[in-house]
Formats: sequence, structure tokens, C-alpha cells
Amino acid sequence: MSVTYYVALPFIRTEDGVAAGQAQEMPSEHAAIRRAEAMSREPANAGALAFKRNGDPNMGNFSDAVIVKSFGTVPDNLDEL
Repeated sequence: MSVTYYVALPFIRTEDGVAAGQAQEMPSEHAAIRRAEAMSREPANAGALAFKRNGDPNMGNFSDAVIVKSFGTVPDNLDEL
């Protein structure tokens, strides 16, 4: 059974650049985009992005994350998503 997860992920400012903050699972792609945009406007955050990921939670198999939209400053290398 494949499920699609939608996530908003903020990036916080650090001395070394930016680091991922706490991700929030959202009910839809549109909601993830809206939440990421709002996160990007928070003063502590450098930026945020919305992504989706398909997978089977029972088997633990997930596809690579697909960036839906990004706002502000996010890292170039997002392989860990």
C-alpha cells in the first residue's frame, strides 16, 4: 500500500549557514506549500520548502523526496530528505 506524505520543512540560520528545523507533515500538497511559505517568513528561519514522498510504511520503502516549492534560503544539497 503506497502512501504519499506531504511535508513542510523550515531551515534555521546557524553559524555555518542553515540547518533543517522540525518538519511538519501536512494533509495535502497545497497545505504543505502554504505552511512552508509561512515558515519562511518566521524571523528565525532562513527559508523553507515543501516536499512530497511516496512509500509503503509497512515495508519501510520510500521514494526520494520531490521538492514541490521552496522559499528563501535552502541548502543546495538536499539528499538527506
